[in-house]
Amino acid sequence: MKLREIAHSRTGDKGNTSNISVIAYDPINYEFLKKYVTAVKVKEFFSDIVEGDVVRYELPKVGALNFVMYNALGGGVTRTLALDIHGKSLSSALMNLEIPDLE
Repeated sequence: MKLREIAHSRTGDKGNTSNISVIAYDPINYEFLKKYVTAVKVKEFFSDIVEGDVVRYELPKVGALNFVMYNALGGGVTRTLALDIHGKSLSSALMNLEIPDLE
């Protein structure tokens, strides 16, 4: 199934760093997200654009994961030639990540 079926997301940026929060619609699915939406999977998913590390932060009280992706915005807002200079569409793209069906 697609990640969008059990979660939504928000994106932020600072310089050449992008962060994406993945928030479970239902907190009961947080552990499932934690198991299947890893920093490695996110880095693989964005392998064409993320040149640095991807670090995952866990926010269990709000049922969310936050991924910080370094060297992900083509040099940052003032340097990139990308159409989406802030990387705001990255959160929508991540919602297409394939994950297993709920257990």
